[in-house]
Amino acid sequence: MDIKVFGEFKKKVKENVGKVIVGKEENIDKIIVAFITSGHVLLEDVPGLGKTKLARSLSKTMGCTFKRIQFTPDLLPSDLTGIYFYNQKDQEFEFRKGPLLSQIVLADEINRATPRTQSALLECMEERQVTVEGNTIKLDEPFFVIATQNPIEQFGTFPLPEAQLDRFFMKISMGYPNYNEEKSMMERFMESDPLDTLKSVITLEEIKYVQNNYCKVHISDEIKDYILNIVVATRNNTDIELGCSPRVTLGLMKGCQAYAAISGRDYVIPEDVKALAVSVMAHRIVLKSEINVEKDKANNVINLILSTVKTPIETI
Repeated sequence: MDIKVFGEFKKKVKENVGKVIVGKEENIDKIIVAFITSGHVLLEDVPGLGKTKLARSLSKTMGCTFKRIQFTPDLLPSDLTGIYFYNQKDQEFEFRKGPLLSQIVLADEINRATPRTQSALLECMEERQVTVEGNTIKLDEPFFVIATQNPIEQFGTFPLPEAQLDRFFMKISMGYPNYNEEKSMMERFMESDPLDTLKSVITLEEIKYVQNNYCKVHISDEIKDYILNIVVATRNNTDIELGCSPRVTLGLMKGCQAYAAISGRDYVIPEDVKALAVSVMAHRIVLKSEINVEKDKANNVINLILSTVKTPIETI
């Protein structure tokens, strides 16, 4: 495994996406990690913070096919997966692809759709396939879902069930830009939209290489124990009704391997775990009802667990 390939991959993606998205480098790193590990990302933030532009710029950077789905209450599962229709000219049924049969899919305002439609995403996100009228269709590789939801609106929305939240590898909040970033944004978008001229800088061979080799990054027994102790702590915490599942354990381990690789290391350190833990774990725990009303409470609970679980120290 050539660790330099991962560094170049990260550099090219961030430089290209950075032509459109100002700042947010930490979030872009996390999205790169999710992409490498074939995970999916849920972006939760108020409107107008660049969630859609981030998804579009990432698809152009990777040279992948891209579809945006605007989720609404009247959206049907067949609107996502596609349908078989009867072609009168050829006198046979033909399959018309839905937007899910793309490499990068933006599910915009996912919590506006009904649970029935939301569930249509489950099979494709987990199994990398869709089933239409009994026929199973494999999705193209890579396959990456970026879903967005607005956290401040409640009327006309259908909160994602825990089973579907668990399918998202990470939940990220973009946040407002600072003063200098927003001023730079004004200058950059004054005459034209840089997204219109964005070119692909990543080849399919590079994508396959990073996705097939990140798992070769070394992770010691001490780091494995550290990850497991954090996950187990969520199951014994008095503020948590339902702790993290083994799927989270495996996801955090793989995410740390990818994060270490794009950081130029072929081994995982505790700081990799701390960098990803909140984004990977917070949306996958269920808090007790009496404390669930507090804003960012899940994030605070995970941060508290990180501060109490003993960090392994390298022995020289």
